[in-house]
Amino acid sequence: MSVPTISRPAVVVRPRASLIVAMLGFFVVALDAQIVNVALPDIRSDLGGGLSGLQWVVTGYTLMFSALQLFAGTLSDRAGARQAYGLGMLVFIVASAACALSPTLPALIAARILQGIGAAMITPASLALILEAYHDPAARGRAIVYWGLGGSVAAAAGPVLGGLLTQLDWRLIFFVNLPVGAAAMMALSRVAPSARRPAPFDWAGQVTAVTGLAALTYGIIEGAEAGYGSPAILTLFGISAISIAAFIITQSKGRHPMIPLDLFRSRAVSTALIIAVVTMAAFYGIVFVQSLYFQQERGSSALATGLLFLPMTALVAVLNPWVARLMARYGHVAMIAAGQLIMAVGLAGLCLLPGDAPVLLVAAFMIPVGLGGSLTVPPIIAQVMDNVTAERAGTASGVVNTARQVGGSLGVAIFGAVLASGEFMSGLRASLGATAAVLVILVVVSLALQRRSQSARN
Repeated sequence: MSVPTISRPAVVVRPRASLIVAMLGFFVVALDAQIVNVALPDIRSDLGGGLSGLQWVVTGYTLMFSALQLFAGTLSDRAGARQAYGLGMLVFIVASAACALSPTLPALIAARILQGIGAAMITPASLALILEAYHDPAARGRAIVYWGLGGSVAAAAGPVLGGLLTQLDWRLIFFVNLPVGAAAMMALSRVAPSARRPAPFDWAGQVTAVTGLAALTYGIIEGAEAGYGSPAILTLFGISAISIAAFIITQSKGRHPMIPLDLFRSRAVSTALIIAVVTMAAFYGIVFVQSLYFQQERGSSALATGLLFLPMTALVAVLNPWVARLMARYGHVAMIAAGQLIMAVGLAGLCLLPGDAPVLLVAAFMIPVGLGGSLTVPPIIAQVMDNVTAERAGTASGVVNTARQVGGSLGVAIFGAVLASGEFMSGLRASLGATAAVLVILVVVSLALQRRSQSARN
C-alpha cells in the first residue's frame, strides 16, 4: 500500500511585510537615541542624580548599541534575521517598559543599557530582512532608502515628540515604544523564517571591545567629578588601555576576527572612520548640551526645546535624498570637507554667541550642524565602501556604523565632562570651540590625503 505524501506549503515571501518590520525597527532604535535628551531635566528632578547620571541615561544606550553592532550582525546570520529581530525587539520592548517604570536613576540606567542591547540586535537584522525579501537590485535599493528614511524621520521627530510627551510625563517617552514594538511583532508574524548560516562568534574580541569602551566611557564621565588623577579613574583608563590592546591582539591573531585589521591599512578608510567618530561626537554632544542649555540656562519648556531642535534635525531628513546627487557631482572627499566646514561654522557660531542671545538665534546657528552632518555621513560610508573589496563590504559597513555610534557615546561623555569641570557656559563654549577646531584640522588632513592620492595616480 502506497503511503500518501504530504506536501508542505511553500514559504510565502512578503516583501512589504519585511520592509514594514525593518522600518519600524530602525524607527524605534533611532528614536530612542534622540527622544530622551529633552527629558533629562525632568528625569533629574524626579529621580535625582547629577550630570554624570544624566550622561549615563544617554550613553548607557548608545554604548551598548555601538559595542554590540558587529556581534549582533553575526547573531543575525547564525540564528536567522527574522529570529534575531524578534528576540531583539522583545528585549527592547521589555527594556522600554522597565525604563518607564524605573523607581530610581540607577534602575533607569540599567534599563537603558538593556535597551541598547535590544537595539544592537534589531539594526543589522532589520537590514538583513530587506536583503532577503528583495532580490531585484533596483527594488532592494528603493527599500533601503525607505529603511533609512524611517531612521531620519525618527531623528527629526525625536526632540519634538520627546518634548511633547515630557510636558505630560517623561515616562511616556519610553511607553511610546510599546505600541510601535507590538506593531512590529505583529508584522513580523507575516515574514517567512530566515535561513540560518554558520557564523562563528568572536567571543574574545567582543568581551575585550565592550570592556575597553565601557571603562573608557566610565572614566571620562566619572573623572569630571572624582578627578582624572584619582586612583579609581586611572585604574579605569588602565583597564581600557589593556582591553583595547587585547582586542587588537585578538583581531590580529584570532581565527574569526570581528574586524580584520588590514581594513585600516588604507589611509582613506582610516581617515573616514576618524571623521565618522568626530562628526557623530559633535552631533550627539550638541544635542545633549543644548537640551540642558535651553531648559536649565534659558528656562525653556521641554516642548519648546524640542521645537528649537526641529530646524536642525528636520534638515537631516529633508536633505538625505539629495546627498547622492551631490556626491556624484562633487565627489566624496569634497562633500566630506564641505560638511565638516559647515559643522565647524555652526559650532564656532554657537561658541561665540553671548549667553543671553535670543533662543531663536541659537537655534539658527544649530542648523549648520545638522546640515553639515547630513552632507558628511553618506559620503563617509561611500568612501569606505569604495576602498574595500566586495567580500569585505558587509564588514566595512558594520565598522562604519560602529564608529559612528562610538563617536556618539564619546561625544556625550566628553561634552558632559567638560561641562561638569566648571561653570556651565564656559564649559559649553570650550567643548563647542574645541570640536570646531578638530573638524577644521580633519578637513585639512582629508584634503591633503586626496591630493596625495591624485598625485600617486598621475
